[in-house]
Amino acid sequence: MEDILDLYAEAHDPYYPVICFDEHPMQLIDHILQPLPSKPGRPARYDYHYKRRGTCNLFIHFAPRLAWRHVQVSQRRTITDFAHQMQWLVDQAFPNALKIRVVLDNLNTHKIASLYQTFPPDEARRIARKLEFHFTPVHASWLNMAEIELAVLGKQCLNRRIPTLSFLSREVSMWEADRNSQQHTVQWLFTCENARQKMTRLYPS
Repeated sequence: MEDILDLYAEAHDPYYPVICFDEHPMQLIDHILQPLPSKPGRPARYDYHYKRRGTCNLFIHFAPRLAWRHVQVSQRRTITDFAHQMQWLVDQAFPNALKIRVVLDNLNTHKIASLYQTFPPDEARRIARKLEFHFTPVHASWLNMAEIELAVLGKQCLNRRIPTLSFLSREVSMWEADRNSQQHTVQWLFTCENARQKMTRLYPS
């Protein structure tokens, strides 16, 4: 835990950025009957019946010191999908970084081995050299600020029926652009000192 809290306390270094990474599965749901739009004095109305259109996944990269996030919609969240997210982070998002410190949870796909199962060894090693993983403790994924950003996304964009991948991608892209342009971020206040005072059961006495 203190490893991650120390990362959050650091000032931003463009050569060693801190990126919070997470993923969120969701269902695609469509209306059976078209909703009735709102009118003056009457809210929009829709039927409780719905149709499932399958499932998908959202990957989110969040750099709190930069007030920047990127959300990628995918059909799945496999080893290969994770590996390509890390390749994108290294090559497209932060190509000039010497080392990208990635905060992430302990999902079984979140391993350097995923790179080697996806890419040829030379390419996997090239990407791995630029990454430094910092895992949240088990049952403490709340330490990952990407979860906070996903909660905002859920309230502002995903709290309705979304029928298709293309529609979801378009809506998420607009949300992302708006959040980035307005420089919204997370003001993290929980420090190692706070942890030692409030979570004494985790420390030897």
